[in-house]
Amino acid sequence: MDFSQTVSRRTVLRTAAAGTALATLPLSAEVAQASGRRDHSPAPDTVPLPAGLRPEGITSGPGTTYYVGSLRDGRIVTGDLYGGGSRVLHPGAAGRSIRGLKFDRRTRLVWAVGNAGDVSRIWAIDTRNGELVSSTAVPGGVFLNDLVITRRSVWVTDSRMNRLTRIRLTRSGQPTGAAPTFLPLSGEWPAGDGQATNANGIRALPDGSLILNNSRVGGLWQVSTADGHTREIEVKGGPGIIGGDGLEIAGDTLFNVRGSGPNQVAVLTLKSRHRRHDREDRRHRHDDSNGLRTWTARWVGALTDETLDVPSTATVAAGALWAVNARFGVAAPETAKYWITRLSLRRR
Repeated sequence: MDFSQTVSRRTVLRTAAAGTALATLPLSAEVAQASGRRDHSPAPDTVPLPAGLRPEGITSGPGTTYYVGSLRDGRIVTGDLYGGGSRVLHPGAAGRSIRGLKFDRRTRLVWAVGNAGDVSRIWAIDTRNGELVSSTAVPGGVFLNDLVITRRSVWVTDSRMNRLTRIRLTRSGQPTGAAPTFLPLSGEWPAGDGQATNANGIRALPDGSLILNNSRVGGLWQVSTADGHTREIEVKGGPGIIGGDGLEIAGDTLFNVRGSGPNQVAVLTLKSRHRRHDREDRRHRHDDSNGLRTWTARWVGALTDETLDVPSTATVAAGALWAVNARFGVAAPETAKYWITRLSLRRR
Protein backbone atom coordinates (compact mmCIF):
# COMPACT_ATOMS: atom_id res chain seq x y z
CA MET A 1 0.00 0.00 0.00
CA ASP A 2 1.24 3.49 -0.86
CA PHE A 3 1.16 5.48 2.38
CA SER A 4 1.59 8.78 0.59
CA GLN A 5 -2.17 8.34 0.22
CA THR A 6 -4.80 8.69 2.94
CA VAL A 7 -5.43 5.60 5.06
CA SER A 8 -8.96 5.00 6.41
CA ARG A 9 -9.78 2.38 9.03
CA ARG A 10 -12.78 1.17 7.05
CA THR A 11 -10.56 0.82 3.92
CA VAL A 12 -8.13 -1.25 5.97
CA LEU A 13 -10.89 -3.57 7.18
CA ARG A 14 -12.39 -4.04 3.70
CA THR A 15 -8.97 -4.81 2.22
CA ALA A 16 -8.15 -7.32 4.96
CA ALA A 17 -11.51 -9.06 4.46
CA ALA A 18 -10.69 -9.53 0.77
CA GLY A 19 -7.53 -11.41 1.74
CA THR A 20 -5.11 -8.77 0.49
CA ALA A 21 -1.73 -8.59 2.22
CA LEU A 22 -1.65 -5.39 4.22
CA ALA A 23 1.00 -3.19 5.78
CA THR A 24 0.35 -0.41 8.24
CA LEU A 25 2.03 2.93 8.67
CA PRO A 26 5.71 2.29 9.46
CA LEU A 27 5.58 4.10 12.77
CA SER A 28 8.32 4.03 15.38
CA ALA A 29 8.58 1.42 18.11
CA GLU A 30 7.88 4.13 20.67
CA VAL A 31 4.44 4.66 19.14
CA ALA A 32 3.67 0.97 18.92
CA GLN A 33 4.64 0.55 22.57
CA ALA A 34 2.78 3.62 23.88
CA SER A 35 1.84 3.16 27.54
CA GLY A 36 -1.69 2.22 28.46
CA ARG A 37 -4.11 -0.67 28.71
CA ARG A 38 -2.75 -4.04 27.67
CA ASP A 39 -5.68 -6.37 28.40
CA HIS A 40 -7.99 -7.94 25.81
CA SER A 41 -10.81 -5.41 26.05
CA PRO A 42 -11.94 -4.32 22.58
CA ALA A 43 -10.87 -0.82 21.65
CA PRO A 44 -13.85 1.42 20.87
CA ASP A 45 -14.05 3.21 17.53
CA THR A 46 -15.36 6.36 19.21
CA VAL A 47 -15.71 7.66 22.77
CA PRO A 48 -18.80 9.82 23.43
CA LEU A 49 -18.50 13.22 25.09
CA PRO A 50 -21.28 15.28 26.69
CA ALA A 51 -23.64 16.95 24.21
CA GLY A 52 -22.96 20.65 23.84
CA LEU A 53 -19.44 20.39 25.30
CA ARG A 54 -17.75 22.12 22.34
CA PRO A 55 -14.38 20.38 22.92
CA GLU A 56 -11.01 21.44 21.54
CA GLY A 57 -8.12 20.22 23.68
CA ILE A 58 -7.40 16.62 24.70
CA THR A 59 -4.63 15.03 26.76
CA SER A 60 -4.19 11.68 28.48
CA GLY A 61 -2.53 9.93 31.40
CA PRO A 62 -1.95 7.87 33.30
CA GLY A 63 -2.88 4.88 31.14
CA THR A 64 -6.11 5.39 29.22
CA THR A 65 -7.48 8.25 31.32
CA TYR A 66 -8.36 11.25 29.14
CA TYR A 67 -9.10 14.91 29.78
CA VAL A 68 -11.03 17.19 27.40
CA GLY A 69 -11.63 20.93 27.80
CA SER A 70 -14.68 22.95 26.78
CA LEU A 71 -14.78 26.04 24.60
CA ARG A 72 -18.30 26.65 25.84
CA ASP A 73 -17.69 27.17 29.56
CA GLY A 74 -14.16 26.05 30.37
CA ARG A 75 -15.09 22.86 32.21
CA ILE A 76 -12.74 19.87 32.03
CA VAL A 77 -14.25 16.40 31.68
CA THR A 78 -12.43 13.13 32.25
CA GLY A 79 -13.05 9.45 31.63
CA ASP A 80 -11.50 6.24 30.36
CA LEU A 81 -10.87 5.81 26.66
CA TYR A 82 -11.87 2.16 26.91
CA GLY A 83 -14.56 2.38 29.58
CA GLY A 84 -16.71 5.11 28.08
CA GLY A 85 -18.65 7.65 30.09
CA SER A 86 -17.31 10.88 31.51
CA ARG A 87 -17.49 13.08 34.58
CA VAL A 88 -16.66 16.68 35.29
CA LEU A 89 -13.17 17.02 36.77
CA HIS A 90 -13.26 20.80 37.06
CA PRO A 91 -16.49 22.83 36.71
CA GLY A 92 -17.03 25.48 34.08
CA ALA A 93 -17.94 29.12 34.53
CA ALA A 94 -19.67 31.73 32.42
CA GLY A 95 -17.27 33.47 30.05
CA ARG A 96 -14.49 30.89 30.43
CA SER A 97 -13.10 29.03 27.41
CA ILE A 98 -10.41 26.34 27.38
CA ARG A 99 -8.42 25.40 24.29
CA GLY A 100 -5.14 23.52 24.87
CA LEU A 101 -4.61 20.88 27.58
CA LYS A 102 -1.54 18.91 28.68
CA PHE A 103 -1.08 16.34 31.46
CA ASP A 104 2.16 16.30 33.48
CA ARG A 105 2.94 12.80 34.78
CA ARG A 106 5.35 14.14 37.40
CA THR A 107 2.76 16.12 39.30
CA ARG A 108 -0.53 14.71 37.93
CA LEU A 109 -1.50 18.26 37.08
CA VAL A 110 -3.39 19.00 33.89
CA TRP A 111 -2.45 22.40 32.48
CA ALA A 112 -5.02 24.33 30.46
CA VAL A 113 -4.90 27.53 28.41
CA GLY A 114 -7.65 29.83 27.18
CA ASN A 115 -9.43 32.85 28.50
CA ALA A 116 -11.81 34.01 31.20
CA GLY A 117 -13.77 36.85 29.66
CA ASP A 118 -11.25 39.14 27.98
CA VAL A 119 -8.32 37.92 30.09
CA SER A 120 -5.98 35.24 28.75
CA ARG A 121 -5.21 32.66 31.44
CA ILE A 122 -3.18 29.56 32.17
CA TRP A 123 -4.55 27.12 34.75
CA ALA A 124 -3.16 24.08 36.58
CA ILE A 125 -5.71 21.55 37.87
CA ASP A 126 -5.00 18.63 40.21
CA THR A 127 -6.38 15.55 38.44
CA ARG A 128 -6.76 13.67 41.73
CA ASN A 129 -9.44 15.99 43.11
CA GLY A 130 -10.19 18.59 40.43
CA GLU A 131 -8.93 21.45 42.58
CA LEU A 132 -7.41 24.57 41.06
CA VAL A 133 -3.69 24.74 41.88
CA SER A 134 -2.82 27.93 40.00
CA SER A 135 -4.44 30.50 37.72
CA THR A 136 -2.17 32.93 35.90
CA ALA A 137 -3.30 35.96 33.94
CA VAL A 138 -1.22 36.65 30.82
CA PRO A 139 -0.73 40.40 30.18
CA GLY A 140 -1.35 41.30 26.54
CA GLY A 141 -2.50 37.78 25.70
CA VAL A 142 -5.02 37.51 22.88
CA PHE A 143 -5.66 33.89 21.85
CA LEU A 144 -3.76 31.34 23.92
CA ASN A 145 -4.11 28.10 21.98
CA ASP A 146 -1.83 25.18 22.85
CA LEU A 147 0.94 24.27 25.27
CA VAL A 148 3.76 21.86 26.02
CA ILE A 149 5.43 21.02 29.31
CA THR A 150 9.22 20.71 29.52
CA ARG A 151 11.36 19.96 32.56
CA ARG A 152 11.25 23.50 33.96
CA SER A 153 8.67 25.36 31.86
CA VAL A 154 5.21 25.45 30.35
CA TRP A 155 5.37 26.96 26.85
CA VAL A 156 2.17 28.37 25.31
CA THR A 157 1.30 29.56 21.80
CA ASP A 158 -0.74 32.71 21.25
CA SER A 159 -2.22 32.47 17.76
CA ARG A 160 -2.63 36.23 17.39
CA MET A 161 0.74 37.25 18.84
CA ASN A 162 4.21 36.52 17.43
CA ARG A 163 5.49 35.24 20.75
CA LEU A 164 5.42 32.30 23.15
CA THR A 165 4.38 32.61 26.78
CA ARG A 166 6.47 30.86 29.43
CA ILE A 167 5.43 29.71 32.90
CA ARG A 168 8.39 28.63 35.02
CA LEU A 169 8.23 25.39 37.01
CA THR A 170 10.13 24.07 40.01
CA ARG A 171 12.48 21.11 39.66
CA SER A 172 9.58 18.81 40.57
CA GLY A 173 7.26 20.39 37.99
CA GLN A 174 5.13 22.52 40.29
CA PRO A 175 4.24 26.12 39.35
CA THR A 176 6.61 28.63 40.93
CA GLY A 177 4.03 31.41 41.09
CA ALA A 178 6.30 33.72 39.11
CA ALA A 179 4.80 36.06 36.53
CA PRO A 180 4.80 34.78 32.94
CA THR A 181 7.58 35.80 30.59
CA PHE A 182 7.55 36.07 26.81
CA LEU A 183 9.71 34.80 23.95
CA PRO A 184 9.31 36.80 20.71
CA LEU A 185 9.44 34.67 17.55
CA SER A 186 12.10 35.89 15.11
CA GLY A 187 14.16 34.59 12.22
CA GLU A 188 12.12 32.83 9.53
CA TRP A 189 8.86 32.90 11.48
CA PRO A 190 5.99 34.17 9.21
CA ALA A 191 4.72 37.00 11.38
CA GLY A 192 0.95 37.38 11.55
CA ASP A 193 -1.24 40.47 11.42
CA GLY A 194 -2.86 39.95 14.82
CA GLN A 195 -6.12 38.71 13.29
CA ALA A 196 -5.54 35.39 11.51
CA THR A 197 -4.68 32.21 13.45
CA ASN A 198 -0.91 31.79 13.18
CA ALA A 199 1.02 29.68 15.71
CA ASN A 200 -1.20 26.84 16.90
CA GLY A 201 0.23 23.45 17.96
CA ILE A 202 3.45 23.17 19.97
CA ARG A 203 5.61 20.29 21.16
CA ALA A 204 9.18 19.82 22.44
CA LEU A 205 11.98 18.31 20.36
CA PRO A 206 14.59 16.02 21.96
CA ASP A 207 17.35 18.63 21.70
CA GLY A 208 15.42 21.12 23.86
CA SER A 209 14.06 23.29 21.07
CA LEU A 210 10.34 23.53 20.25
CA ILE A 211 8.32 22.68 17.15
CA LEU A 212 5.31 24.73 16.01
CA ASN A 213 2.86 24.50 13.16
CA ASN A 214 1.18 27.50 11.52
CA SER A 215 -2.53 27.42 10.69
CA ARG A 216 -2.29 30.37 8.29
CA VAL A 217 0.61 29.43 6.02
CA GLY A 218 1.23 25.78 6.91
CA GLY A 219 4.65 24.24 7.46
CA LEU A 220 6.58 23.22 10.56
CA TRP A 221 8.89 25.51 12.49
CA GLN A 222 11.73 25.01 15.00
CA VAL A 223 12.15 27.56 17.79
CA SER A 224 15.19 28.10 20.00
CA THR A 225 14.09 28.53 23.62
CA ALA A 226 17.08 30.78 24.28
CA ASP A 227 16.19 33.67 21.99
CA GLY A 228 13.13 32.74 19.87
CA HIS A 229 15.15 32.32 16.68
CA THR A 230 12.91 30.32 14.34
CA ARG A 231 13.56 28.44 11.14
CA GLU A 232 11.35 26.35 8.89
CA ILE A 233 11.69 22.57 9.05
CA GLU A 234 11.97 20.99 5.62
CA VAL A 235 9.15 18.52 4.90
CA LYS A 236 10.14 15.83 2.40
CA GLY A 237 7.54 14.00 0.33
CA GLY A 238 3.77 14.01 0.49
CA PRO A 239 1.37 16.81 -0.38
CA GLY A 240 3.00 19.30 1.99
CA ILE A 241 1.78 20.65 5.31
CA ILE A 242 -0.88 23.19 4.41
CA GLY A 243 -2.22 23.99 7.87
CA GLY A 244 -2.51 22.42 11.27
CA ASP A 245 -4.18 22.50 14.66
CA GLY A 246 -2.82 20.27 17.42
CA LEU A 247 0.55 18.52 17.33
CA GLU A 248 1.55 15.30 19.08
CA ILE A 249 4.93 13.53 19.21
CA ALA A 250 5.66 9.89 20.07
CA GLY A 251 9.28 8.88 19.64
CA ASP A 252 10.38 10.15 16.24
CA THR A 253 6.82 10.32 14.89
CA LEU A 254 4.97 13.62 14.61
CA PHE A 255 1.18 13.84 14.25
CA ASN A 256 -0.21 17.09 12.81
CA VAL A 257 -3.99 17.35 13.17
CA ARG A 258 -5.57 18.83 10.02
CA GLY A 259 -2.08 19.40 8.63
CA SER A 260 -2.97 18.02 5.21
CA GLY A 261 -6.78 18.11 5.06
CA PRO A 262 -9.91 18.99 7.03
CA ASN A 263 -10.49 15.48 8.42
CA GLN A 264 -6.97 14.08 8.42
CA VAL A 265 -4.01 13.70 10.74
CA ALA A 266 -0.72 14.03 8.88
CA VAL A 267 1.96 11.56 10.03
CA LEU A 268 5.64 12.46 9.66
CA THR A 269 8.96 11.06 10.80
CA LEU A 270 11.39 13.51 12.37
CA LYS A 271 15.14 13.33 11.87
CA SER A 272 17.95 15.57 13.05
CA ARG A 273 21.61 16.18 12.56
CA HIS A 274 23.99 18.49 14.41
CA ARG A 275 24.90 21.69 12.64
CA ARG A 276 28.46 22.92 12.46
CA HIS A 277 29.16 25.15 15.43
CA ASP A 278 29.92 28.26 13.45
CA ARG A 279 29.49 31.76 14.75
CA GLU A 280 25.82 32.04 13.72
CA ASP A 281 24.93 28.75 15.43
CA ARG A 282 26.57 29.87 18.66
CA ARG A 283 24.44 33.02 18.65
CA HIS A 284 21.28 30.95 18.32
CA ARG A 285 22.22 28.04 20.57
CA HIS A 286 19.49 27.21 23.11
CA ASP A 287 20.11 26.43 26.76
CA ASP A 288 18.95 22.80 26.82
CA SER A 289 21.35 21.20 24.30
CA ASN A 290 24.90 21.24 23.01
CA GLY A 291 23.86 23.28 19.98
CA LEU A 292 21.07 23.59 17.48
CA ARG A 293 20.25 20.61 15.33
CA THR A 294 18.88 20.73 11.83
CA TRP A 295 15.53 18.95 11.79
CA THR A 296 13.72 17.51 8.79
CA ALA A 297 10.34 15.80 8.55
CA ARG A 298 9.48 13.04 6.10
CA TRP A 299 5.88 12.47 5.04
CA VAL A 300 4.60 9.01 6.03
CA GLY A 301 0.88 9.29 5.34
CA ALA A 302 -2.42 10.67 6.59
CA LEU A 303 -4.73 8.97 9.06
CA THR A 304 -8.43 9.50 8.51
CA ASP A 305 -11.80 7.96 9.30
CA GLU A 306 -15.42 8.70 8.48
CA THR A 307 -16.06 9.48 12.16
CA LEU A 308 -13.63 12.42 12.06
CA ASP A 309 -15.48 15.74 11.95
CA VAL A 310 -13.03 18.66 12.10
CA PRO A 311 -10.62 17.16 14.65
CA SER A 312 -8.68 19.71 16.67
CA THR A 313 -6.11 17.91 18.85
CA ALA A 314 -5.00 14.35 19.57
CA THR A 315 -3.21 12.25 22.17
CA VAL A 316 -1.35 8.92 22.01
CA ALA A 317 -2.48 6.26 24.50
CA ALA A 318 -2.60 2.45 24.49
CA GLY A 319 -1.00 2.18 21.06
CA ALA A 320 -3.56 4.40 19.33
CA LEU A 321 -4.04 8.05 18.43
CA TRP A 322 -7.22 9.54 19.91
CA ALA A 323 -8.48 12.67 18.15
CA VAL A 324 -11.16 14.90 19.62
CA ASN A 325 -13.68 16.25 17.12
CA ALA A 326 -14.31 19.97 17.60
CA ARG A 327 -16.92 19.99 14.81
CA PHE A 328 -16.30 23.68 14.08
CA GLY A 329 -19.20 25.05 12.04
CA VAL A 330 -21.74 22.43 13.17
CA ALA A 331 -25.34 23.60 13.46
CA ALA A 332 -26.49 24.28 17.06
CA PRO A 333 -23.11 23.64 18.77
CA GLU A 334 -24.68 24.15 22.22
CA THR A 335 -26.69 20.94 21.80
CA ALA A 336 -24.63 19.02 19.20
CA LYS A 337 -23.09 15.60 19.83
CA TYR A 338 -19.33 15.32 20.28
CA TRP A 339 -16.90 12.41 20.48
CA ILE A 340 -13.30 11.19 20.36
CA THR A 341 -12.14 9.08 17.39
CA ARG A 342 -9.62 6.27 17.76
CA LEU A 343 -7.05 5.96 14.96
CA SER A 344 -5.18 2.66 15.19
CA LEU A 345 -1.36 2.68 15.02
CA ARG A 346 -0.70 -1.03 15.47
CA ARG A 347 1.78 -2.79 13.21
CA ARG A 348 0.61 -5.85 11.36
